Amino acid sequence: MKKPLISIITACFNSDATIKSTIESVLNQSYDNIEYVLIDGNSQDKTLDIIKSYEQKFQNKGIIYKWISEPDNGIYNAFNKGLKLSKGEWISFVGSDDIYTNNAIELYVKNIPNNEVDLLYSNIKIIGKKPHNEVWSWEKFRRRMNIAHVGALHNRKYFKRYGDFNTSYRIAGDYELLLRAKENLKTFKLNELTVIMSDIGISNKLIKEVYKETKRAKKETAQIPRIICQLDYFIWMLKYRIKKMLYALV
Repeated sequence: MKKPLISIITACFNSDATIKSTIESVLNQSYDNIEYVLIDGNSQDKTLDIIKSYEQKFQNKGIIYKWISEPDNGIYNAFNKGLKLSKGEWISFVGSDDIYTNNAIELYVKNIPNNEVDLLYSNIKIIGKKPHNEVWSWEKFRRRMNIAHVGALHNRKYFKRYGDFNTSYRIAGDYELLLRAKENLKTFKLNELTVIMSDIGISNKLIKEVYKETKRAKKETAQIPRIICQLDYFIWMLKYRIKKMLYALV
């Protein structure tokens, strides 16, 4: 049986404190039919030097290694550049401060049920928090992003059918992308831990912006009734403010 080519895409900018661990986690995958695409946003620190230093190591392992470094308009613009550069049948996105477990891609590939599935996702863990292990259902997903986008395998056919990332989003573009299929999104849950996420990513820093963009995606893309979008947003913000107040008292 032919091994499918898996494209892994990382967008980065001034990530010299973390990018090495991310690259190493791809290099050390037990699955070998991988191409790794790094899209750097014209970093001004040592990120590009680190990226260049791994070229020979990936070549030695027979893993396709591609990178570009130029200004971009945010993470989803970078992801779209990565999609154009990549050739894999299945595509994964991993942050420049996230780490794959060593057999993550192999586990995914072994569990691809058929070529008509849109998304294979798994359990992930954010440092300092409990593992995220929810199961997709339209009832839950239409209200919030209840599964992890990071590390998941996306069928390339999905992008051909529904388009690339909407670059007008800054943080919730992954949620908006998957909402386009609505209840017709075909998913498969891999009940394994595949990614360790840091807690310093942009979505963890800009919680209010996440909520605003989530509300917009639900209303504009999924056509969720406005009153439900507003109610969910109000509840999220209330919980967020209460949590901040309690944290300040500690």
